[in-house]
Amino acid sequence: MVSHGNGHSLQDKAQAKMQDNAHDGAAIQTPHRVLVLGSGYSGLWAAANAADVARECGEPLSITLVSKDGYLEHRPRLYEKNPDGLRVAVGPLTEPLGIKLVVGMATLINTREKTVSVATESGTQVFGYDRLVLATGSELRQLPIPGMAEFAWNVDSYKGAKALDDHLRAIAGALTTPANNTFVIIGAGMTGIELATEMRDRLEEHAGVDAAANARIVLVERGAQVGPSFGDEPRPVIEQALALAQVELRLGTGVALVRKDSVTLTTGEVIPTATTVMTVGMSANALTEQIPGKRDDSGRLHVDDNLRVIGVEHVYATGDVAYALVDDGNVAMMSCQNSRTMGKYAGRNAASDLLGQPFRRYRQSDYTTCLDLGRFGAVFTDGFDRKLKLSGPEAKKRKRWINTELINPPNPGSADQILAAMRIDERGR
Repeated sequence: MVSHGNGHSLQDKAQAKMQDNAHDGAAIQTPHRVLVLGSGYSGLWAAANAADVARECGEPLSITLVSKDGYLEHRPRLYEKNPDGLRVAVGPLTEPLGIKLVVGMATLINTREKTVSVATESGTQVFGYDRLVLATGSELRQLPIPGMAEFAWNVDSYKGAKALDDHLRAIAGALTTPANNTFVIIGAGMTGIELATEMRDRLEEHAGVDAAANARIVLVERGAQVGPSFGDEPRPVIEQALALAQVELRLGTGVALVRKDSVTLTTGEVIPTATTVMTVGMSANALTEQIPGKRDDSGRLHVDDNLRVIGVEHVYATGDVAYALVDDGNVAMMSCQNSRTMGKYAGRNAASDLLGQPFRRYRQSDYTTCLDLGRFGAVFTDGFDRKLKLSGPEAKKRKRWINTELINPPNPGSADQILAAMRIDERGR
């Protein structure tokens, strides 16, 4: 039950209101339905903020959250060792808010009928909606490279990170062979750099200090420089950290072939390795293709300032599936900081749309980046032009705070406690 702060639940208040309407001769109506697909940073915060609007109005609102496995994955942290602790069950947060949690995978969206088919353990269920919030995130698409699907690892999901960790544990006792002792990471963007600088710590966890120190780590990037999107200012710091971590660079080259025990680069170089990790090729979740709206090159749906999908009635998009302006010139990144805040606005606006409340225009003009650089520390930048603000140990403190406090959902508690931690704050975030 959801407490409304006066000893009565939201459901009790809604039932009493409908009974009053019935006594007055008004027709009894079922509550409006908000259906949220995805329980990541955007989806969980969207569902919570929809519930917050209903509490404010004292109006009935049916909110259903569809989650593939009942967890929020700390996806920005999956480059780290010990992935077992990098996901959180969402049930203890949804239950106090009166949000129905459905564990399953959305498979079919029908925007004309306003229904979504969800594959669950008990079979396919069809859910109707009055407002749909699509928050299914992004995914690592399979690039057309021979052997990539069969032999490459990833840290794109908890499942992928756990599989990689199990693999590292399995080969820990046999790091003396060139293939087992070499680790090739494809893509020198944020995830690739963080994984490359963290890899020795991951190896040390399973194989010990000496084996980790003797491992060969190779970072491959199609661009001419590491961190192509980071700009010139923080790049020398990133290069210094990679050198400290003894990461070999292969710049200006791609991957031609992946085998179980080697990777062949487009230059013709063959690197013996049993561990090729792919970190590039991100695109919006494929469910966006079922929404008849305009999409960008990454598959993200164009949305208006209130996060409604342009040209499609009753559908909102948020997080990595939304092509949204954060100010008058910049578009939201596929990042946790944009996704979480965007989710708050999407959930609030979807509920407000149904309950006759004003919209809140999504804007998030400040943008920062904190890149983990392993034992070197980290690098912290400000703005879309990536102005260097902190590096080394001081930036590492900021990164730890972001990873262990800022992006975490609140601890389970009362509805009031949960919503106080998840609603839009005084800065509009």
